[in-house]
Amino acid sequence: MTTKRCDPLLIAEDSDEDFEVLQLLMQQMDVQNPIYRCTNGDKVLDFLYQEGDYDSLDVAPRPSIILLDLNLPGTDGRDVLEQLKQDQNLKEIPIIVFTTSSNPKDVELCYEKGANGYLIKPFDSYELEKTVQAFVNYWLEANTPPTSNSTQ
Repeated sequence: MTTKRCDPLLIAEDSDEDFEVLQLLMQQMDVQNPIYRCTNGDKVLDFLYQEGDYDSLDVAPRPSIILLDLNLPGTDGRDVLEQLKQDQNLKEIPIIVFTTSSNPKDVELCYEKGANGYLIKPFDSYELEKTVQAFVNYWLEANTPPTSNSTQ
């Protein structure tokens, strides 16, 4: 098994229950990455552009990966994805869509807009654990991200 990196992880999730379950599963899987959470699309953009409540690197470090819910209040996850993948300074950050939507149109649209992965949140707790474990195994352990030219 590869050594886990401890780069920041940004989770865009408006559901407190879903976030708590996700956080608990990651703790059980010994994920060492600092986890930051935004509860709507506008806060995701503020976090990444270091605006509003996130106007400091101490508060908003550059995440190594973004786990993005599609159905966010405010700026929708689809729009967040599109905006980030069009930004020269942010487009290299892997964005994994993590949503309840299994609509093929959503899947296709997200990949067209540059999503690096698309995971459907299972309702079954065992399946959810398997999905989160697959995310951790690949994106946090096995995957080699590009070296950022704009380290912040």
